[in-house]
Amino acid sequence: MAVINTIDLTGVSAEGWGDAAREALSEAARTIRGINKLDVIDTEAVVEDGTITEYHTHVRIYFEVERQG
Repeated sequence: MAVINTIDLTGVSAEGWGDAAREALSEAARTIRGINKLDVIDTEAVVEDGTITEYHTHVRIYFEVERQG
């Protein structure tokens, strides 16, 4: 039987919400093995002078806990 762990991250991009989600996943994949699911929890944007300058995507990443021995 598997045990699934989660971590919540917020990716940031100047390009869009999808790019921000991919950035969060890419960063997590550098140190976490066995990632098998990602949920988008929320999106938001930073607005300056009527223009979006940053896209933020809050994601929950799921990965299986590795068993020792």
